[in-house]
Amino acid sequence: MYDIVENNPEFVVIYKKPGASFHSESGEPGLFETVKQQEGFCELFPVHRLDKITSGLLVMAKTPEINRQLTDAFSRRQIQKYYLAVSAKKPNKKQGLIKGDMAPARRGAWKLITAQDNPAITQFFSKSISPGHRLFMVKPHTGKTHQIRVALKSIGSPIAGDSLYGDSIQSAGYDRCYLHAYSLTFVLGGKHYRFTELPREGDFFCDDFFTAAIQEWREPWLLPWPQLLSRTQKMDKS
Repeated sequence: MYDIVENNPEFVVIYKKPGASFHSESGEPGLFETVKQQEGFCELFPVHRLDKITSGLLVMAKTPEINRQLTDAFSRRQIQKYYLAVSAKKPNKKQGLIKGDMAPARRGAWKLITAQDNPAITQFFSKSISPGHRLFMVKPHTGKTHQIRVALKSIGSPIAGDSLYGDSIQSAGYDRCYLHAYSLTFVLGGKHYRFTELPREGDFFCDDFFTAAIQEWREPWLLPWPQLLSRTQKMDKS
């Protein structure tokens, strides 16, 4: 279900494998309980979560105070996260901002709407990696349920292998859902931490096309992300 990336007295960072459920299901321990039991942690706190279909980096706190600090950093958008995704559909724009409120849709899915009361905010770059497939580097600024999956669906590029937001028949032809939590950056106790892990599962994440395409994106924090103005900055400008 996972591999250990970093294990120190304050927190643990793991590489979550696709298909591992964070929560327990049908009496079987989920990822969180499995990590706690197998690693012998007396206390462990779930700072954030990943969808069952998603692979990549997860951080869990070992004390209530560290959990409070990291959870607060997430809520204040002080933790930088970057995701990789593959789609078989060309987007209606190659890069930019996806912003809008999210509303419930059918079958437990969500949809993006034009309202901006409490919007999900997502930035992305994309490039062609092979005939018929496109690679996305995604930077979510909020942490809504299914946010990246909904965002890419809204620009015409549902994630390959995602049966909930894409074509169920086409999705069945993929060996996984191609969404991966690639990089995580935060500050704790005045110390900067950065973790970056390439995906290890999935034919399209392991072929030569992906290997060539990811080279210029190995340090996603250096990409020319347009700066987003906070609400206070917008008011000051007006």
